[in-house]
Amino acid sequence: MARLPRLVIPHQLHHIIQKGNDNKVIFVDRDDYAVFLGWLIQASKQFEVAIHAYVLMPDHLHLLATPSDETGLSRMMQWLGRHYVPYFNAKYHRSGTLWQGRYRATVIQAAVYFLRCSLYIEANPVLAKLVAEASDYSWSSYQHHIGLKIDPLITDHPLYWSLGNTPFQREAAYKEMMQQAQPSAEIEAMTAATLRGWLLGSDQFKAEMAKLTARRVEPVKRGRPSKQSKLV
Repeated sequence: MARLPRLVIPHQLHHIIQKGNDNKVIFVDRDDYAVFLGWLIQASKQFEVAIHAYVLMPDHLHLLATPSDETGLSRMMQWLGRHYVPYFNAKYHRSGTLWQGRYRATVIQAAVYFLRCSLYIEANPVLAKLVAEASDYSWSSYQHHIGLKIDPLITDHPLYWSLGNTPFQREAAYKEMMQQAQPSAEIEAMTAATLRGWLLGSDQFKAEMAKLTARRVEPVKRGRPSKQSKLV
């Protein structure tokens, strides 16, 4: 069966996951993280992809982004690969691919999932027991969202701004939300949708997005179609 193209819809929120090949590390030291972030800042501007949240983990990365057109997201990720992979290979005397296949991405309904997905992304270092608190991790957008630094990569999403009328209110509200445990089922749903490439959102949202793309937004339901009553 032919592989479906990625689901990309301009001006909608996308969750992106890129893993290291065989789950091997893609960032070894601080310079690797810093170099990648520098190129990500450049690529996001060049291809007009707004980055709202991110985390760089030793063996994978997450992005929460809004592309301005149908091609910007893939062009950004390809550009990053063409720059970062040769850098990494040369530095660590290796060759070949660095990524585990192509990156995974899908559209998620911002009104429902923006804050949930942003917090999940930034909680990754805590979940992986790399740090005790999300604020202790330097390679995510969490420090930006709680006011510890201004991250030049981040374009604040309108739903982040809706958390308060002042920066202090927004930062305090976001920090409080991070202290609340996310249901594991919710995390699994966000991850599964992204890895499988199916839209995540309400039935109404799916219907609206289906009108904007030629690609299916959800898998075909299995089983026999329901019997329709005969028209007289």
